[in-house]
Amino acid sequence: MKVLFRPSVLAVLLAIATVPLPSASAQEPTATSETTLFQNVRIFDGTGSPLSGPSNVLVRGQTIERISAGAIEVEPGATVIDGGGRTLMPGLIDAHWHAMLIRGNPIQMMADDVGYTNIVAADEATDTLMRGFTTVRDVGGPAFSLKRAIDEGLVDGPRIYPSGAMITVTSGHGDFRQLIDLPRVPGKLSRIEEIGGAAIVDSPDEMRMRVREQLMRGASQIKLTAGGGVSSPFSPVDVSTFTEAEIRAATEAASNWGTYVTAHAFTDEAIRTSIDAGVKVIEHGFLMTEPTAQLIAQKGIWLSLQPLPEALREGFPVGSVQREGADEVWPGIDRTYQLARKYHLKTAWGTDVLFSRALAQQQGAILASLTRWYTPAEALAMATGTNGELLRLSGRRNPYPGKLGVVEQGALADLLLVDGNPLENINLIADPERSFVIIMKDGKIYKNSLAN
Repeated sequence: MKVLFRPSVLAVLLAIATVPLPSASAQEPTATSETTLFQNVRIFDGTGSPLSGPSNVLVRGQTIERISAGAIEVEPGATVIDGGGRTLMPGLIDAHWHAMLIRGNPIQMMADDVGYTNIVAADEATDTLMRGFTTVRDVGGPAFSLKRAIDEGLVDGPRIYPSGAMITVTSGHGDFRQLIDLPRVPGKLSRIEEIGGAAIVDSPDEMRMRVREQLMRGASQIKLTAGGGVSSPFSPVDVSTFTEAEIRAATEAASNWGTYVTAHAFTDEAIRTSIDAGVKVIEHGFLMTEPTAQLIAQKGIWLSLQPLPEALREGFPVGSVQREGADEVWPGIDRTYQLARKYHLKTAWGTDVLFSRALAQQQGAILASLTRWYTPAEALAMATGTNGELLRLSGRRNPYPGKLGVVEQGALADLLLVDGNPLENINLIADPERSFVIIMKDGKIYKNSLAN
């Protein structure tokens, strides 16, 4: 008698479970077959060049197909937008963002249910997109699920280049544990580690493991803290944290995956140790001296700067260790921008807003404040084409292959139609609700006030 094998439901489910799923970094935005023609627009192309003459721009699917001063014919059913001489520019890019850490505070983030935290972050992501920021480089926080939801069209939000957990040392910037959590028990994770906000490592071997975990989750780059920080309670800004061997373990692991490490560092020692260990991007650098700026120029290292607003410093209570650190760091902001200009450093722009919805709403105003050191054209180029160049350091870990931050044929269609000329009045960027009449990401229109 022939016996027929009928696998149990559990066996079927187990078989399905063994099928490898695509990593988060391989997620592609949902493609669209829509065609949009912008007529009679003046283009800021993201390079710092003056506005073009009256032009027409054809978007097909996710990319810019054609730019012409002459008429462009489109098929019936295409969306045709009369720009009326308004400015068409690339979507804005924030190169230092924390999508999961905008609202609430560290205690709330660690105490709240992770489901609620993700819902709040999703709401903030929609606000971010509606401010004209079509891409963010997330440099610390458990943003993988939020990124996936945005890519799958479940949530409206910007493209996210995620770093995953911010990697730090015991007592380092990003270690929000309290003294009652010490001593650390080997093998036992703290709450901030459990939810993916930070990873605490104290050896090269631990570093390799935690870096590889972030890459497995879909990190496009790795973020670590090479020195002290302002917002962390036990991390003086003058302290250097990781050893060169520990940082090198991170850069080697990232390089094996074809991507790079970006390091939070204020002081000369933290910056130089990071560079010696193979770090390609320095975040902040506000306490550097001129010789270190010269070294950054010689090595071709990227400097990711932020014109931190005074309101952020004043948000720390007078007498707190955070306010003490902020008072030490803030005077260095102007000096560092001056050094960046003097030595023509490869300079990216970001905000580094933390724990403040009100400050996040000033994202465009923080960008506009760059005119303290740059022309409006230079500032806008930094937040578009230059930041787009930085994003390409992720190599094959780039979750959005294609060119971002520019208006050119073949580039990804992240576009803003601005009611006015931001090269003459950059404060238009600070009023996105009125100024941005159309917001497009990936060829899809998310806002069109002209239709009203």
